[in-house]
Amino acid sequence: MTDSLEALVELQDIDVLLREVKDPEMSSQEERLGFQPLENVETLERTRRRLAAQIDGKLLQVYERMSRRFARVVVPVEGMTCAGCRMSLPTSALRARNGAPLDIENCENCGRILYRS
Repeated sequence: MTDSLEALVELQDIDVLLREVKDPEMSSQEERLGFQPLENVETLERTRRRLAAQIDGKLLQVYERMSRRFARVVVPVEGMTCAGCRMSLPTSALRARNGAPLDIENCENCGRILYRS
């Protein structure tokens, strides 16, 4: 996985945490389950800014736009299936992967950013 993809995955994880912290319904549900409220939201936001600065501007714009549509924008490829929409990827994606390495792949069905582990 490239550095950009790793940073995107980390950014996505922080975004999920921030959404959960800022959602009052989710916070109250977590408190009922016995979890302590997450503190240091400022640290999460600072870390998010640092990670965002490491990502190419165009790629970050794509991520930001897609994150308004999907909770998870950057998803793994499981076999030959997009883990976001569960659709099979075309065999051309496999051939492209076996040739020159691709930095960023997108699912042809849902458009999510794909990574292979």
